[in-house]
Amino acid sequence: MNDRSTSKFLSLILRHKPEVIGITLDEHGWADVNDLIEGVRKSRPFDMEDLERIVKEDGKQRYCFNEDRTKIRANQGHSIPVDVELKEADPPGILYHGTGEKSTDSIEREGLRAMKRLYVHLSDTYDKAIRVGMRHGRPVVYAIDAQKMKKDGCVFYLSVNGVWLTKEVPLRYLSRFGS
Repeated sequence: MNDRSTSKFLSLILRHKPEVIGITLDEHGWADVNDLIEGVRKSRPFDMEDLERIVKEDGKQRYCFNEDRTKIRANQGHSIPVDVELKEADPPGILYHGTGEKSTDSIEREGLRAMKRLYVHLSDTYDKAIRVGMRHGRPVVYAIDAQKMKKDGCVFYLSVNGVWLTKEVPLRYLSRFGS
């Protein structure tokens, strides 16, 4: 079994399109593990051992189980309306956003917007932001004055896998890294 391909498929199901395999997510984004396994099995060999390995070995820690491992959800990145029970958090002074060079015109016109997702995703280090940006072509990193945003009333959340989230980043808080 190709774990990378299956992990991407799980991401599609748990973040965007659970209907692809005929399941539904509850209001907090949880899917029944048995239903998920049965749904994935329609297209490839898959069992609980495979699911546990993917969750454990995922470098970005995209998924989590509930305490008794009967439910699973994506930690963030949803394009469908779910409440993954994020807790507000005080951000560090500066956060970073990595993107591809092709996105810079709209960002520098409009700031950072969630687009098809529920939140803008931010990194706590420049290196993480570069890695994110590399997935979108030639990387560009923006520094965000998170403390000023917080002081001005913007709300931040920290997902269980360490990704910082906010609804938007207005242009006045952004600066292109290195410029």
